[in-house]
Amino acid sequence: MTNEMPNQINIVYFSWVKERLGRDQELLELPEIVENVGQLIEHLQNCDPVYRDVFSDLRKLRFALDQGFVGLDASLRDAEELAIFPPVTGG
Repeated sequence: MTNEMPNQINIVYFSWVKERLGRDQELLELPEIVENVGQLIEHLQNCDPVYRDVFSDLRKLRFALDQGFVGLDASLRDAEELAIFPPVTGG
């Protein structure tokens, strides 16, 4: 019995992340070695210097899988969407 990982994930970007990447979302084919959010971010950083710059300080970012907040160690198994955004502050 195997736990199949999704082949693709839709990544949605918000706020300054969207502005700096120049896109609001993208559909990404997941490499076999990518199993969690942190590995996906590392994969993106290795693909393009723009990602390396935008994701240079992960403390300035939050992540949500299928609309639920997660950490970098969260498994991508069965996830359809990853949202990446800066922390929201209010007052």
